[in-house]
Amino acid sequence: MKAMLLAAGRGERLRPITDETPKPLLEVGGKALIAHLIEALVRAGHSDIVINHAWLGAQIETAVGNGAQFDARVRYSPEPGGALETGGGILNALPLLGDAPFIAINADILTDYPLARLPADPAGLAHLVLVNNPDHNPGGDFSLEAGRVRNQGATKYTFSGIGVYRPSLFEDHPPGCFSLTPLLRAAADSGQVSGERYAGIWRDTGSAARLDAARRDWSGA
Repeated sequence: MKAMLLAAGRGERLRPITDETPKPLLEVGGKALIAHLIEALVRAGHSDIVINHAWLGAQIETAVGNGAQFDARVRYSPEPGGALETGGGILNALPLLGDAPFIAINADILTDYPLARLPADPAGLAHLVLVNNPDHNPGGDFSLEAGRVRNQGATKYTFSGIGVYRPSLFEDHPPGCFSLTPLLRAAADSGQVSGERYAGIWRDTGSAARLDAARRDWSGA
């Protein structure tokens, strides 16, 4: 199964750090965020990887190269006009991802989630990994009922940024800049999104405070 790392974000909440360095190349535990994820994908048997990029994307290509240093094959989906957001970025990369379901992961997270257990043939249009709500998202995003992701429910969890998607999730959507979230919500309303909750290590490094916290407690697991 192919995988995509979503690495095109500007990292506004991490400025001025990200004025010089793209967010995926910021280090935790002496290693770039994106390197942690590539290594985890390869360990799980997913070595065919697509990376999108926009802001300072050349730095990402220089650091990661063709992926040989990770025993991976890495290709790039540049967004030279500016980041296309999560949905637009994935749609733009579909020619590299092919016709089968694929993994997509936000490149600014750290986790010990066992990527090998992601379903290669999800029951529906998507499969999402949900986590307990962090302080910055106390209301959560989705509920989970009998393995199905719902928009409404008594208990909501946070979307981890780890998912498996069928290309048909993006069918008939025009190209351009758009978020993945409305597509997931529409699919969830039609019962087409499966999911699971993960209670292990998960860190979102999207702000300076959260990056500092990850650096303090990341164990490299």
